[in-house]
Amino acid sequence: MIATPEPLHVALALAAAGVPVLPLRGKVPFGNCRTCKGNACGGRPNMKAAGPCRCPAPCHAWAAATTAPHVLTSPVWAPVWREAVAVAYHPGGAGLTVVDLDNAAAVTWARETLPATRTVPTTRGEHWLYRGAMPSANAVRPGVDIKSLMQYARWLGPGTGRMAPLPSAVRALVVKEDTTPAPGKVASSLPTRAPWGRSVATGCRHTERYVRTGLERGLALVRARTESGAGSQAFGVARFLAAQHTECPGPCGLAAIGEEIVTAAVSVGVPETYARRAVANGLEAAVERAA
Repeated sequence: MIATPEPLHVALALAAAGVPVLPLRGKVPFGNCRTCKGNACGGRPNMKAAGPCRCPAPCHAWAAATTAPHVLTSPVWAPVWREAVAVAYHPGGAGLTVVDLDNAAAVTWARETLPATRTVPTTRGEHWLYRGAMPSANAVRPGVDIKSLMQYARWLGPGTGRMAPLPSAVRALVVKEDTTPAPGKVASSLPTRAPWGRSVATGCRHTERYVRTGLERGLALVRARTESGAGSQAFGVARFLAAQHTECPGPCGLAAIGEEIVTAAVSVGVPETYARRAVANGLEAAVERAA
């Protein structure tokens, strides 16, 4: 392989802008050194928690990303840069989140669902960059990965467009709802609340039958997810139902609608905290999209 200084020049420019970087030997980082191989150094088990490793080499993938020029140009890193063919960066370390859209269908979904932001073309799709960090997760939906904390992304250029704040719709994609329901009937600790009605929706322009029919259909979708995915379904139902009221003078009783969705999610095993977060994010996402 022909040595080239270009990846190092790119890395130094990014580091100067506050973006932690590391070298790639293709699409993946270089392997650990002999001392760190197999995490013999203590490492970072499963790449989820920082360990005692203080190796000066670019080991442990995203954890090696740095903005320090003296590290990037150190004798220990020099042989790696001579073989590097690309640069990666740690989005979470730069306060960013990358929505990695791996195909045309995923890109279409993002354009219909997420607020516009800076985009970077990839081989098969696009990277959408948002300001704000969050947990990373793979396959949050078909063709979509979230790269932020404890993850790296390949640098493919600055992209185009103005970078938007991280929206709740992206955060909701990694809501931990995939819990196994307890055997038998799940006892909800939620208190009984008044259902949606005209008493709490005095400014809604829809008929009670219209709202109630839509809500019941949404609740049925949530209750049907008895194995997994009820939290994500609750987010989607909340966002869809709230979107129906964006042109109403209000109030429309969205809090009451949200409580019924939370109760449905909890009934199939979603922890109440996660259910409330998913529903709140769904209601907020509808407002953001309307704005």
